[in-house]
Amino acid sequence: MDVPMKLRKITYYAASGKCSKITRRKKKLKKCVCVLPQTGELEFPRVWEELRNNNQLCDGVVRCSNGTEFRIHRAILSAVSPYFKALFTNSINREREENTEANTNIPTTILEALLDFAYSGRCSITEQNVESLLKFADQYEILGVVQLCCKFLLDEMCPANCLGILQFAGQYFCTKLMERGKLYVRHHFVDLLTDSSEYVNLTITELLDILKDDELNVKSEEIVFEAIKKWVNFLPMKRKIHLLELLKCMRLHNLENKQITKMSKWSLLQKDPECKQYMVEIQQLVRQFLLEETEGGNDNYSFRPRIPYEILFAVGGWSAGSPTNFIEIYDIRADRWLLSTDTDSVPRAYHGLCSLRGLIYMVGGFDGNEYFNTMRCFNPVTHEWSECACMYYPRCYVSVVMHDERIYAMGGYNGRVRMNTVERYNPDKNQWELIAPMLKQRSDASAAVLNSKIYIVGGFNGQEVMCSAEMFDIATNQWSYIPHMNSARSGVSLVAFKNALYAIGGFNGYTRLTTGEKFVPDSDSRWVEITEMMTPRSNFATITMDDYIYIIGGFNGSTTINYVEYYDPESNEWLDASSMNLNRSALSVCVVSGLPNSREYSYLGRLSNGDTAKDIELQEG
Repeated sequence: MDVPMKLRKITYYAASGKCSKITRRKKKLKKCVCVLPQTGELEFPRVWEELRNNNQLCDGVVRCSNGTEFRIHRAILSAVSPYFKALFTNSINREREENTEANTNIPTTILEALLDFAYSGRCSITEQNVESLLKFADQYEILGVVQLCCKFLLDEMCPANCLGILQFAGQYFCTKLMERGKLYVRHHFVDLLTDSSEYVNLTITELLDILKDDELNVKSEEIVFEAIKKWVNFLPMKRKIHLLELLKCMRLHNLENKQITKMSKWSLLQKDPECKQYMVEIQQLVRQFLLEETEGGNDNYSFRPRIPYEILFAVGGWSAGSPTNFIEIYDIRADRWLLSTDTDSVPRAYHGLCSLRGLIYMVGGFDGNEYFNTMRCFNPVTHEWSECACMYYPRCYVSVVMHDERIYAMGGYNGRVRMNTVERYNPDKNQWELIAPMLKQRSDASAAVLNSKIYIVGGFNGQEVMCSAEMFDIATNQWSYIPHMNSARSGVSLVAFKNALYAIGGFNGYTRLTTGEKFVPDSDSRWVEITEMMTPRSNFATITMDDYIYIIGGFNGSTTINYVEYYDPESNEWLDASSMNLNRSALSVCVVSGLPNSREYSYLGRLSNGDTAKDIELQEG
């Protein structure tokens, strides 16, 4: 049978509501054992497999559901299964002789796989057998196989099967797998709506649990509205009674009245007087909130921002005539900048920043006196800074990117000369290595990764501002030129977005720029102009979030600024976002996704701690 998506069998079984006798029998919660500890592969004595293969010293028999018999060693099977230990030792009826035989309802292939684990610690798990393996491993208390099955399901989880895996885990009390599954559903909700055939089969309770969650990862509540429509329209006559309850899950703080008006035109909503009135009241609240600019809306659930999946960290920079160690966090769901107390001990500017494996790495920079070859690492979960291996060279005005879990530091200024050297950091070894140098000396340039190649543009070589650009092929360890930009740019930002590179802003040797240009590699095209920014700037920070390119801070030619704007590549237009609390240039930013403590870094988290919106404004101000 053709199975169009991964783990289709699991998805179907879980959605059917079927449940084994052992699952129905268990009423009380048991300790979750579904997640393997962080250890290496289990090592079992090789002689066990040898004895099994040669049928030597066997002292018991296990029969599967069709009567097939397997000769076994009772001690070995008892070691991995409390069920078989109790059966073979007669621990319940001690006056009886020990059993040497066991009859099971396990299919032959599954029993073979379970015995493989008992004798070797290994078990072949596939999409076809994982459901049955987990079912019978749970029933016969072979906890090691339960753990391996859950690890397999976690590794295979995708938007198409996550709901089925989540429901399936619930049948076998795999609470850790359920927790991970719930997070996956919330973090990948947009893809799930497109890819999952199970979404429309959710119960109202399950759907409400998802839509109400603060960590639901949607860039606009319009997505939540479309999700409601999709679920209700699947069985409209039966499900329309839940419409008002579902509408109340939406957070409408980031919607305009025209968007709410458009939603209100849905025919099912128009036919329900309560729903219709609710939308009218929401529009009135939105209008009042915008006109009065009060904080009252934050006490209303409909105005409660969600917790962002991506947390933006803005670190360091040049402000008020000197470097700073100031850190701000941007909550994109609330469009708010929040201060952080996790500052590093040493202020620095003109450094590089990137995130890797949930950690933030700060590379090189300048403190007003010293040019750094150091790299510092910040853990957003533990709130701790630590020192990493030093680079070969000090690098101020350095260009930093991350690719394939390696950090690349390119060019920069060491206090004497502009450099073309490049080095790469391996976090597993905590070690830097020198790789092929660039074709040009560059400081104050900008780099980005696109399609497994590193691109760097512009900069200053000590004599002139540059318009040249080059590309590093990681596979061949070689640099080559790509077409020049239309404008020379130092203090520029290069951003990779979808299939294109965007070089934005900078200094051309005479003035700070508002212009930007776009280049599509592997095509015959040249750099082409895009719509200009609202504010001229150089030495600013750039990041992509929610399919927008965010431009943060910088120097406008006369002063450092805190203005933030973002570019929509689809519409080729610029829009305003909230400004930072501090004017600064030569800062760096990075995004860390899926933090387990993302609430700590969110506006909602600050409100939940008892702070009012006004309190937060005073703290930031």
